[in-house]
Amino acid sequence: MTSNFIAMWSGPRNISTALMRSFENRSDCFVSDEPFYSYFLHKTEISHPLKDKIIKSGLVNCNEIIQYITGPIPFSKKIWYQKHMAHHILPEVNMDWIKGMKNCLLIRHPGDVISSYSKKNEINGIQQLGYLQQIDIYNLLFHEIGAPPIIIDAQDLLQKPKKMLIEICKNFRIKFDEKMLSWPSGSRETDGIWGEHWYKQVEASTGFKSYAKTNRIIPSKYQVIYNKCVEHYDFLYQKRIVLS
Repeated sequence: MTSNFIAMWSGPRNISTALMRSFENRSDCFVSDEPFYSYFLHKTEISHPLKDKIIKSGLVNCNEIIQYITGPIPFSKKIWYQKHMAHHILPEVNMDWIKGMKNCLLIRHPGDVISSYSKKNEINGIQQLGYLQQIDIYNLLFHEIGAPPIIIDAQDLLQKPKKMLIEICKNFRIKFDEKMLSWPSGSRETDGIWGEHWYKQVEASTGFKSYAKTNRIIPSKYQVIYNKCVEHYDFLYQKRIVLS
Protein backbone atom coordinates (compact mmCIF):
# COMPACT_ATOMS: atom_id res chain seq x y z
CA MET A 1 0.00 0.00 0.00
CA THR A 2 1.36 3.42 -0.89
CA SER A 3 1.46 6.34 1.52
CA ASN A 4 -1.67 8.44 1.76
CA PHE A 5 -2.02 12.02 2.98
CA ILE A 6 -5.60 12.95 3.88
CA ALA A 7 -6.61 16.57 4.54
CA MET A 8 -10.03 16.77 6.20
CA TRP A 9 -11.30 20.36 6.10
CA SER A 10 -13.96 21.20 8.67
CA GLY A 11 -15.48 24.17 10.41
CA PRO A 12 -15.88 24.41 14.18
CA ARG A 13 -18.47 22.42 16.15
CA ASN A 14 -18.73 19.73 13.55
CA ILE A 15 -18.01 16.04 14.22
CA SER A 16 -14.42 16.50 13.09
CA THR A 17 -12.86 15.16 16.29
CA ALA A 18 -15.03 12.04 16.25
CA LEU A 19 -14.00 11.43 12.64
CA MET A 20 -10.37 11.88 13.67
CA ARG A 21 -10.93 9.26 16.39
CA SER A 22 -12.35 6.94 13.75
CA PHE A 23 -9.25 7.15 11.59
CA GLU A 24 -6.85 7.05 14.53
CA ASN A 25 -8.32 3.72 15.58
CA ARG A 26 -6.87 2.18 12.42
CA SER A 27 -3.50 0.55 13.05
CA ASP A 28 -2.09 2.00 9.81
CA CYS A 29 -2.99 5.64 10.46
CA PHE A 30 -1.33 8.60 12.20
CA VAL A 31 -3.46 11.67 12.92
CA SER A 32 -2.71 15.36 13.41
CA ASP A 33 -5.10 17.66 15.24
CA GLU A 34 -5.45 21.17 13.76
CA PRO A 35 -1.78 21.83 12.93
CA PHE A 36 -2.45 25.47 11.94
CA TYR A 37 -4.23 26.44 15.19
CA SER A 38 -1.18 27.87 17.00
CA TYR A 39 -0.18 29.79 13.88
CA PHE A 40 -3.72 31.13 13.43
CA LEU A 41 -3.94 32.51 16.97
CA HIS A 42 -0.39 33.87 16.85
CA LYS A 43 -1.04 35.80 13.63
CA THR A 44 -4.56 37.06 14.32
CA GLU A 45 -4.30 37.63 18.09
CA ILE A 46 -7.95 36.66 18.26
CA SER A 47 -9.19 35.86 21.76
CA HIS A 48 -9.83 32.13 22.11
CA PRO A 49 -10.12 29.84 25.13
CA LEU A 50 -6.61 28.73 26.20
CA LYS A 51 -5.07 31.07 23.61
CA ASP A 52 -1.62 31.44 25.18
CA LYS A 53 -1.24 27.73 25.90
CA ILE A 54 -2.25 26.86 22.35
CA ILE A 55 0.23 29.27 20.80
CA LYS A 56 3.06 27.84 22.91
CA SER A 57 2.08 24.25 22.11
CA GLY A 58 2.59 24.29 18.33
CA LEU A 59 4.37 25.76 15.32
CA VAL A 60 3.57 29.38 14.48
CA ASN A 61 5.37 29.63 11.13
CA CYS A 62 3.09 28.48 8.31
CA ASN A 63 5.99 27.35 6.09
CA GLU A 64 7.35 25.15 8.89
CA ILE A 65 3.89 23.66 9.38
CA ILE A 66 3.55 22.85 5.68
CA GLN A 67 7.04 21.33 5.61
CA TYR A 68 6.10 19.08 8.52
CA ILE A 69 2.67 17.92 7.32
CA THR A 70 3.96 17.13 3.83
CA GLY A 71 7.03 15.31 5.13
CA PRO A 72 7.56 11.69 6.20
CA ILE A 73 4.56 10.11 7.92
CA PRO A 74 5.37 9.69 11.64
CA PHE A 75 5.94 6.21 13.08
CA SER A 76 6.18 4.73 9.58
CA LYS A 77 2.39 4.65 9.26
CA LYS A 78 0.84 4.25 5.83
CA ILE A 79 -1.82 6.97 6.20
CA TRP A 80 -1.55 10.48 7.62
CA TYR A 81 -4.98 11.84 8.50
CA GLN A 82 -4.88 15.58 9.12
CA LYS A 83 -7.81 17.30 10.78
CA HIS A 84 -7.80 20.91 9.61
CA MET A 85 -10.05 23.80 10.55
CA ALA A 86 -10.66 25.64 7.29
CA HIS A 87 -10.82 29.03 9.02
CA HIS A 88 -7.27 28.58 10.37
CA ILE A 89 -5.94 29.16 6.85
CA LEU A 90 -5.12 32.85 6.43
CA PRO A 91 -4.61 34.58 3.04
CA GLU A 92 -0.80 34.49 3.36
CA VAL A 93 -0.69 30.68 3.36
CA ASN A 94 0.43 29.19 0.06
CA MET A 95 -2.07 26.41 -0.57
CA ASP A 96 -0.26 24.61 -3.38
CA TRP A 97 0.58 21.78 -0.98
CA ILE A 98 -3.03 20.62 -0.80
CA LYS A 99 -2.87 19.58 -4.46
CA GLY A 100 -0.86 16.56 -3.35
CA MET A 101 -3.38 15.63 -0.64
CA LYS A 102 -6.58 13.64 -0.73
CA ASN A 103 -8.94 16.41 0.30
CA CYS A 104 -12.37 16.25 1.87
CA LEU A 105 -14.73 18.95 3.10
CA LEU A 106 -16.72 18.04 6.20
CA ILE A 107 -19.81 20.26 6.33
CA ARG A 108 -22.62 20.75 8.83
CA HIS A 109 -25.80 22.80 8.67
CA PRO A 110 -25.13 26.37 9.88
CA GLY A 111 -28.08 26.20 12.24
CA ASP A 112 -26.40 23.39 14.16
CA VAL A 113 -22.95 24.99 13.99
CA ILE A 114 -24.01 28.44 15.18
CA SER A 115 -26.22 27.04 17.93
CA SER A 116 -23.36 24.91 19.27
CA TYR A 117 -20.45 27.32 18.75
CA SER A 118 -22.18 30.32 20.32
CA LYS A 119 -22.42 28.39 23.60
CA LYS A 120 -18.63 28.05 23.71
CA ASN A 121 -17.34 31.26 22.10
CA GLU A 122 -18.57 34.58 20.73
CA ILE A 123 -19.19 34.73 16.97
CA ASN A 124 -17.96 37.98 15.47
CA GLY A 125 -18.10 37.18 11.76
CA ILE A 126 -18.66 34.54 9.11
CA GLN A 127 -14.90 34.01 8.81
CA GLN A 128 -14.95 32.09 12.12
CA LEU A 129 -17.19 29.32 10.81
CA GLY A 130 -15.20 27.97 7.88
CA TYR A 131 -17.75 28.08 5.06
CA LEU A 132 -15.96 30.83 3.10
CA GLN A 133 -12.66 29.00 3.36
CA GLN A 134 -14.22 25.67 2.36
CA ILE A 135 -15.56 27.34 -0.78
CA ASP A 136 -12.07 28.69 -1.51
CA ILE A 137 -10.57 25.22 -1.12
CA TYR A 138 -13.22 23.71 -3.37
CA ASN A 139 -12.62 26.33 -6.07
CA LEU A 140 -8.84 26.05 -5.90
CA LEU A 141 -8.86 22.30 -6.37
CA PHE A 142 -11.59 22.34 -9.01
CA HIS A 143 -10.10 25.09 -11.15
CA GLU A 144 -6.38 24.34 -10.77
CA ILE A 145 -6.22 20.56 -10.88
CA GLY A 146 -9.72 19.61 -12.00
CA ALA A 147 -10.21 17.40 -8.95
CA PRO A 148 -12.60 18.97 -6.42
CA PRO A 149 -12.52 17.61 -2.88
CA ILE A 150 -15.09 15.07 -1.84
CA ILE A 151 -17.74 16.51 0.45
CA ILE A 152 -19.49 14.78 3.32
CA ASP A 153 -22.27 16.12 5.49
CA ALA A 154 -22.17 15.46 9.23
CA GLN A 155 -25.83 14.45 9.34
CA ASP A 156 -25.33 11.85 6.60
CA LEU A 157 -22.34 10.41 8.44
CA LEU A 158 -24.16 10.16 11.78
CA GLN A 159 -27.22 8.56 10.19
CA LYS A 160 -25.26 5.85 8.35
CA PRO A 161 -21.70 5.81 9.72
CA LYS A 162 -20.57 2.48 8.29
CA LYS A 163 -21.89 3.10 4.79
CA MET A 164 -20.46 6.60 4.74
CA LEU A 165 -17.06 5.49 6.03
CA ILE A 166 -16.93 2.78 3.37
CA GLU A 167 -17.67 5.43 0.74
CA ILE A 168 -15.07 7.82 2.17
CA CYS A 169 -12.42 5.10 2.16
CA LYS A 170 -13.32 4.17 -1.41
CA ASN A 171 -12.83 7.77 -2.48
CA PHE A 172 -9.50 7.93 -0.63
CA ARG A 173 -8.49 4.63 -2.24
CA ILE A 174 -7.85 2.94 1.08
CA LYS A 175 -9.42 -0.17 2.52
CA PHE A 176 -12.27 0.29 4.99
CA ASP A 177 -11.49 -1.00 8.48
CA GLU A 178 -14.20 -2.09 10.94
CA LYS A 179 -12.12 -0.52 13.71
CA MET A 180 -13.22 2.86 12.40
CA LEU A 181 -16.69 2.38 13.86
CA SER A 182 -15.68 2.49 17.54
CA TRP A 183 -12.83 3.60 19.76
CA PRO A 184 -11.86 3.69 23.45
CA SER A 185 -13.19 6.61 25.48
CA GLY A 186 -10.87 9.25 26.88
CA SER A 187 -8.35 11.76 25.59
CA ARG A 188 -5.43 11.05 23.25
CA GLU A 189 -1.80 12.16 23.15
CA THR A 190 -2.53 13.39 19.63
CA ASP A 191 -5.31 15.73 20.84
CA GLY A 192 -4.49 19.42 20.88
CA ILE A 193 -4.34 20.96 24.34
CA TRP A 194 -7.54 22.81 23.43
CA GLY A 195 -9.28 19.49 23.95
CA GLU A 196 -9.74 20.32 27.63
CA HIS A 197 -12.16 23.07 26.57
CA TRP A 198 -13.77 21.61 23.45
CA TYR A 199 -13.58 17.79 23.59
CA LYS A 200 -15.64 16.73 26.61
CA GLN A 201 -18.31 15.02 24.54
CA VAL A 202 -15.95 13.16 22.24
CA GLU A 203 -13.79 12.06 25.19
CA ALA A 204 -16.86 10.37 26.64
CA SER A 205 -17.74 8.72 23.35
CA THR A 206 -16.88 5.25 22.07
CA GLY A 207 -18.32 5.70 18.59
CA PHE A 208 -20.41 8.00 16.42
CA LYS A 209 -23.47 9.16 18.30
CA SER A 210 -26.85 8.76 16.64
CA TYR A 211 -28.03 11.82 14.78
CA ALA A 212 -30.36 13.94 16.88
CA LYS A 213 -32.43 16.60 15.16
CA THR A 214 -32.06 20.06 16.69
CA ASN A 215 -34.42 23.01 16.61
CA ARG A 216 -31.79 25.20 14.89
CA ILE A 217 -33.06 28.31 16.63
CA ILE A 218 -30.61 31.10 15.82
CA PRO A 219 -30.14 34.09 18.15
CA SER A 220 -31.30 37.21 16.31
CA LYS A 221 -27.85 38.81 16.50
CA TYR A 222 -26.46 35.97 14.35
CA GLN A 223 -29.22 35.97 11.73
CA VAL A 224 -27.23 37.86 9.07
CA ILE A 225 -24.23 35.57 9.54
CA TYR A 226 -26.51 32.55 9.42
CA ASN A 227 -28.11 33.63 6.13
CA LYS A 228 -24.71 34.03 4.45
CA CYS A 229 -23.48 30.69 5.80
CA VAL A 230 -26.57 28.94 4.42
CA GLU A 231 -25.79 30.20 0.91
CA HIS A 232 -22.32 28.63 1.00
CA TYR A 233 -23.50 25.50 2.79
CA ASP A 234 -26.21 24.89 0.18
CA PHE A 235 -23.65 25.11 -2.64
CA LEU A 236 -21.44 22.50 -0.97
CA TYR A 237 -24.38 20.35 0.15
CA GLN A 238 -25.51 19.88 -3.44
CA LYS A 239 -22.08 18.41 -4.26
CA ARG A 240 -21.78 16.08 -1.27
CA ILE A 241 -21.50 12.30 -1.38
CA VAL A 242 -25.01 10.86 -1.51
CA LEU A 243 -25.43 7.24 -0.48
CA SER A 244 -27.51 5.07 -2.75
